[in-house]
Amino acid sequence: MSRSIPSALAKFQRPVLAGLVVALALTFSLPSQARETLRIGYQKSSTLITLLKTQGTLEKNLSQQNIDVSWHEFPSGLPLLEALNVGNVDISADVADTVPIFAQAAQARLTYFAQEAPSPSAQAIVVHKDSSLQRLADLKGKKVAVTKAAGAHYLLIAALSKAGLAFSDIQPAYLSPADGRAAFENNKVDAWVTWEPFLTSAQRQLPTRTLADGTGLASYKRYYLTSTSYAKAHPDVLKVVYEQLDKTGSWVKSNPREAAQVLSPLWGNLGVDTVESANTHRSYQVQPVKSDELGEQQKIADAFFAAGLLPKAVDAKDVEIWRP
Repeated sequence: MSRSIPSALAKFQRPVLAGLVVALALTFSLPSQARETLRIGYQKSSTLITLLKTQGTLEKNLSQQNIDVSWHEFPSGLPLLEALNVGNVDISADVADTVPIFAQAAQARLTYFAQEAPSPSAQAIVVHKDSSLQRLADLKGKKVAVTKAAGAHYLLIAALSKAGLAFSDIQPAYLSPADGRAAFENNKVDAWVTWEPFLTSAQRQLPTRTLADGTGLASYKRYYLTSTSYAKAHPDVLKVVYEQLDKTGSWVKSNPREAAQVLSPLWGNLGVDTVESANTHRSYQVQPVKSDELGEQQKIADAFFAAGLLPKAVDAKDVEIWRP
């Protein structure tokens, strides 16, 4: 009897242990809900994304999908979309309408997933108050600071065309907003083309005069983009981002002072009054993108190509569009 009990136990234990080993192996081999990271590229003028970053709203909503968020700041829109094109970021915060055109010329496969309604007065051509330049036609032969591929770049081309000038009639100085401000302030350039919040900041702090803003020249829409592969793989993520952008845009317009108080220290302490004033020039109205509304995108592409600033003609509709 004493010998049969261990024998019986051994017979019983072997399959049980074997089952436990198999169960443990399956437990460790089954994929857990691994967390992913959404990499968002933005620039200082990316107001809505900056607010989402500061308030942690996006992280809170995406955590339900096991998604973390990392933030990557760029000096302007062109390097931001270059990073998107090579896969260094997943989503591009708002960039001016000109920037996707340059990305398309570089054969980037882009997907538009949101836009802000036009804000033509959010960019302008400024000169010093005591400048002899009184009309757009006076820019002929002058040195003008502008950020390459920015919305301000197209505004400059459109303004020159209105005055009967070609882009080749001026001396462009391609500078970032910060460097453009420094060059303008130190009289290294004759005029500066820029956008909000840099525009209102300069107008309040320097003796300036505005030759023209975008009214009647450039609508100045701002677009949110992602790579086509990311849009196809993560529609649920884009839905969350779109909804949060929409809510934040409405909040900024309904709470201009509070929004300015949050943004002021993030924008280099421009001052709450300056930020609030700058924000009045932006629509912040988030909308879906429609392919039949890309007409101005084509005008922009044609204007840059005609000026010899694009290596080839671009079909502005040759993009993917994600709809919420």
